[in-house]
Amino acid sequence: MRYADQPGTHREVHIAAEPSRVWEVVTDVEAMAGWSPELVRVEWQDGADRPAPGARYVGHNQNPLVGEWHTLSHITEAVPGRTLTWCVMDPTGRYGKASEDPADRMATWSFALAPAPEGGTVLRQSVTIGPGRSGLSGYIDRAPDQEEAIIAFRLDQLGQGMDATLTGIKETAEHRS
Repeated sequence: MRYADQPGTHREVHIAAEPSRVWEVVTDVEAMAGWSPELVRVEWQDGADRPAPGARYVGHNQNPLVGEWHTLSHITEAVPGRTLTWCVMDPTGRYGKASEDPADRMATWSFALAPAPEGGTVLRQSVTIGPGRSGLSGYIDRAPDQEEAIIAFRLDQLGQGMDATLTGIKETAEHRS
């Protein structure tokens, strides 16, 4: 598993609520800060206040190993009740070249919703790292022989964060439906 291969991971959960209800919860981006172990706060940009293609927000993040940082997320797809996708960029150049261009993204995240055969919704959250530099890049630069272990460690962290986020979405969607 090499960074250049744009590794990724995903998690999935069954939610006892209709896709339209799950969509309401998934698109409450500010609420994600209450469930994610890294996302602390969201600031919508350019007058946006909800996900739509082209909408952007600054994500304020923290991690006990790397401290605090912020990113710029750009919504690339928002199909109600189906898919929400966004690219995460490094607007300050913390990890390399400063960029607000989705082509230089640090990662691509998405939620995919599907009606479950037994009722409710199957919600899948996924992430693909790269192709731009990210927080992993410096660690890999310093220990290139450990690249696979560094990536595996980070994918495990991201997976744990997805588990927490999906649990928050599930509990919210099921208890208010």
